[in-house]
Amino acid sequence: MTAIKVRTLAGISVPDTPLVGRAIDYARRESEPYLFNHVVRSWLFAVRIGQLRHIDHDAEVVALGTLLHDITLNERFNGPRRFEVEGADLARAFATQGGLDERRAQLIWDSVALNSTPSIGLYKEAEVALCTAGICLDVVGLQYELIPAAEIATIVQEFPRLDMKRRMTRCFCHIAEVRPETTYDNFVRDFGERYVPGYRASSAVDLVSNAPFEE
Repeated sequence: MTAIKVRTLAGISVPDTPLVGRAIDYARRESEPYLFNHVVRSWLFAVRIGQLRHIDHDAEVVALGTLLHDITLNERFNGPRRFEVEGADLARAFATQGGLDERRAQLIWDSVALNSTPSIGLYKEAEVALCTAGICLDVVGLQYELIPAAEIATIVQEFPRLDMKRRMTRCFCHIAEVRPETTYDNFVRDFGERYVPGYRASSAVDLVSNAPFEE
């Protein structure tokens, strides 16, 4: 990859370009503080995993994919599609307006759209896989052991979690309440079934049984 300007953030060397700076500003403006800290931690974890595993990648793509992956995760969300797809469209538009070509913008779209689907995202292009890994490390601790504990502590100290588990759960429950039709094939369904009275999502079993064919 072409060398780009870097800076140190919470002890991690990250790209320092005008587009990345605008993405940080966008994420900060659109996100609650706990969620902004989450996307920054996800970015730092993704970058560090790439460094530790010597994975060649497009640093700007990883930055935008992680920083913008939850741009629609809030209690204002009202669809109509699943929140990851709505966010992916916004992130791709931001990238293309910032001058990225179609291929790089599509990698950002995939990173955002698949951010909560590690069973797919971890096996795609390096950029998508790193975004997925960084996000999943921060949310569920996936591959937590890859990064030295002292480095994780530094990142969390600089970008505190701010009651993330409870606040994020509220957002997922909101989506399950207002847009249950967007949750039947993603993890938000689990939050609806656990916490939302009367929640009922479509079942893949019903979709197959009710397909408009005789057999």
